[in-house]
Amino acid sequence: MSYLTDNRFVSFFKGFFVTGKQPVKPTVTVQYPEQKRPKPERAHGRHVLNRYEDGMEKCIGCELCAGVCPARCIYVRGADNPPDAPVSPGERYGFVYEINFLRCIHCDLCVEACPTEAITESKLFEFSFTNRDDAIYTKAELVVDDAGKPKALPWEDWKPGDDRNTSAWVRATAPSGRADLEGVPLWSGELGYGVRPAQAGQSDASAADVPADFDIAVRQSGGAAVRGVGVSSVRPVRRPGDRS
Repeated sequence: MSYLTDNRFVSFFKGFFVTGKQPVKPTVTVQYPEQKRPKPERAHGRHVLNRYEDGMEKCIGCELCAGVCPARCIYVRGADNPPDAPVSPGERYGFVYEINFLRCIHCDLCVEACPTEAITESKLFEFSFTNRDDAIYTKAELVVDDAGKPKALPWEDWKPGDDRNTSAWVRATAPSGRADLEGVPLWSGELGYGVRPAQAGQSDASAADVPADFDIAVRQSGGAAVRGVGVSSVRPVRRPGDRS
């Protein structure tokens, strides 16, 4: 049998050809951390405990966030507000608040369960620990400072914009699908930011699905040919009336 007709011989060089043609293709590598891709609007990152515009804490120590957490990473204990120096507007406040980020799966269920929008998630996900104790964030580290900004810890890499549009589901479209409430703020203001603006609603065709070439999943590639890591496609934008 000739080597030229031997399938094993041909397959051997086919494998080298696949590798050899990669250097001439356009690069898809981002020079991280010098260059970073934009983060999605509703990215889930490190939690923060918010305060009202007058400086009072939003947390009322109801422990709903701890109860709904599937990873059991949140520990909360409430206490009665001191009459002479209340911490929150309610009868109680979060006396103890801890999150173990070694367990947290960033599902955002704690944010949805919170009745006062006290806990939200920023876009920060670049943080690591040298010991397990640092992974347990206490209330002193989670509550925003007097300017309403998250407290940057030594092992965190905060970038501009990581603290904006936190937990964007709060400001999404219209509650309960009511078109007359589209774009109407139904949330309280926050220290340092005021009342955050609402997201564009479903009547805005360009806001239904903003094209983002940096965040295209394989299932959203619209049947485009998948060749290695280079998925070339355009995310479909839903228009009013589209039911597909």
